Formats: sequence, structure tokens, C-alpha cells
Amino acid sequence: MIPEELHYTEEHEWVQARTETLVRVGLTEHAQQQLGDVVRVQLPEVGDQVDQGAPVGEVESTTGVAELFAPLTGEVVAVNDDVVQQPELVNSDPYGEGWLVEIAVDDPDAVDALLDAEAYGPLTRG
Repeated sequence: MIPEELHYTEEHEWVQARTETLVRVGLTEHAQQQLGDVVRVQLPEVGDQVDQGAPVGEVESTTGVAELFAPLTGEVVAVNDDVVQQPELVNSDPYGEGWLVEIAVDDPDAVDALLDAEAYGPLTRG
């Protein structure tokens, strides 16, 4: 399942434009399946400046630890404390309650430069 209304990164993160300058970020269905049962989520702090492509946190699962990367440059304006307390939300609802952070992006046009569902799909195969 790859929601059409979202944008994606090659690191298997989804990006949802909430307003012109605010995006919500999470891990895709494919990412959580590859990780297995998520047991710990480490997220950046509200107010942190993040750079596109730079590590911003970690997701630990029963199979290992995966780094989270900022899909866009901007300021972290919200973190989902629920996934810190209940990491299994990443597995059970990756596109809903399992979201990770919200970022006020420096360049709103950068969202459209991310992958769309059609371009992301082949990355989930193979």
C-alpha cells in the first residue's frame, strides 16, 4: 500500500504536506516491514534545525537499528511523543498514529522534488 497523496524518499520515509511550509514525516509500510517489530524510537528535539539527508534519529527493532534522515531542510516543530512511548505504533499504523516529526521547511518547493507514489513503488520491490 503506497498512498498516492504522499511524497517519499529513497530512505523509505513518507512526507505529507500539512500546509505550504509544514510537513509531517514517518516511515513507510515497506520500511516498517523490513525493520520488523520496532522497540525504540529516538527523535530530534522540537526546535532542532535539520538538513535534508542528515541523520536526525534512530529506530531500533528486533532486527537492528536504522537511522532516520531528514527528508527536507527546516526546523522540527513537533515530535510524536506517542511513538517514543509506544514504538509499536510505527508498525501498527505507519501512515497515521505512527508518524514521527513535523518540520517547518525552509523551501516549500522542495516537497515536490521528492518522489511521488509511482516513482517510489519500484524501490519497494526487489
